[in-house]
Amino acid sequence: MIDARTPVEAKPPQMESLARLPVFLALQGKRAIVAGGSAAAAWKAELLSAAGAQVDVYAPQPGEELAALAARPPRGIVTIFPRGWEPPDFTGAVVAVGGCEDDAEAVRFAAAARRAGVPVNVIDKPAHCDFAFGAIVNRSPLVIGISTDGAAPVFGQAIRAKLEALIPRGFAQWAQAARQWRSEVQRSGLSFAGRRRFWQLFTGFAVTHPDRKPQPADYDRFLAETKDEGTAVESGSVTLVGAGPGDPELLTLRAVRALQSADVILIDDLVAPEVLDFARREAKKMLVGKTGYGPSCKQDEVNALMIGLAKAGRRVVRLKGGDPMIFGRAGEEIAACRAAKIPVEVVPGITAAQGAASRLKVSLTHRHDARRLQYVTGHGANGSLPSDVDWASLADPVATTVVYMPTKTLGQLVERAVLAGLDPSTPSLAIARATQADQQVLAARVADLPARLAATPLAGPVTVMIGQVFAAHAAAGAIGTAASLRTVAAETSR
Repeated sequence: MIDARTPVEAKPPQMESLARLPVFLALQGKRAIVAGGSAAAAWKAELLSAAGAQVDVYAPQPGEELAALAARPPRGIVTIFPRGWEPPDFTGAVVAVGGCEDDAEAVRFAAAARRAGVPVNVIDKPAHCDFAFGAIVNRSPLVIGISTDGAAPVFGQAIRAKLEALIPRGFAQWAQAARQWRSEVQRSGLSFAGRRRFWQLFTGFAVTHPDRKPQPADYDRFLAETKDEGTAVESGSVTLVGAGPGDPELLTLRAVRALQSADVILIDDLVAPEVLDFARREAKKMLVGKTGYGPSCKQDEVNALMIGLAKAGRRVVRLKGGDPMIFGRAGEEIAACRAAKIPVEVVPGITAAQGAASRLKVSLTHRHDARRLQYVTGHGANGSLPSDVDWASLADPVATTVVYMPTKTLGQLVERAVLAGLDPSTPSLAIARATQADQQVLAARVADLPARLAATPLAGPVTVMIGQVFAAHAAAGAIGTAASLRTVAAETSR
């Protein structure tokens, strides 16, 4: 008898510690001061001016860069005072930046700024800084800041260079269009759900047409399309999303989009927590766990919760480990949605078998060893070994067999398959937490695998794979990470 459990809201994990809090200051029309006449001071003054600040620079000997900047500032006025700074200069400033030649000067400048209540940055002297300038990717009003807390500025610049290459410059004009259209969308009469749909259409088009200049006709089209969808925008929906075997980088783009547009996410226990980093932060997250032979939510309860939320107008994502269509009870949930006339969509995911094989670099259908790939379940609806398994197919010497939920019934399954003709020496693997950083693999002859697995239990979801394609790994006969077994198998196959 499997203990029942009820769906519970999943509390979001606490934010991990931050070396710096990324804050974007609104400086338009506000006063900033810069001390020093070096090229570095000129660069900081240029950044402040670009953000709209009125920059007062105090420099007994201003360099050419400062003179050129004052003559042609990017945005806010830059005024040069050809003298050293004085404490009264901090009055009315919102930020202060010092280009100080030595620590003694840095200490004096920082102390004066703090006495005046002004946040301070001393260039290249992080010990005296209240805030830091990071590397910047500028697609204003889309702005990305990158900080390594002063630990590795070159690394930050390298990341900036990668982002510069990834993010089209045309995004700047689309972000500007969003700024201009936002108030119009607010006045359009669309509901909250309708406005969100408008911005989804806007984003989808902008991402696929980054270099095309936004036109008023684009706004009209997005608005008309949103209104044409009518009640469909207000109605709820269900999307079954495959979370993959664990590594969040294996999520599909479509899965990420579903997670980022969800109102409620119903989560299986087998979903790796890191996957939820891609979810919309405001989405309500609920655990509706199903653990093999452990406390589980009843499927009828999960269906009722899913349907009830969708009928209330929520966009529901049913997040499942692996692929929802592979032993994920997707059929029952799809049927429940159809019976309730709730729109339902499926986003496939990477299966545990695919993920594990990729980490081990084993082809499940190697042309010399396999003619067929088959997935079977280790237990039926009652938790026991299914009675209707095609045992002859499991005994096929040129088949690769993947057994899901195998732990409790593996001994019986192997015994029946051997009686049906499966060679007891057939290579086999048990893989736990496939694709995750702590993935473990136990390799053995199939006849020995149940005893080996009982003697060395593997924590987490386990998948068993059987077939000649695993010969090198079975010969290694070891337990370890995927990487260590790849090495052992390579040496064994020489």
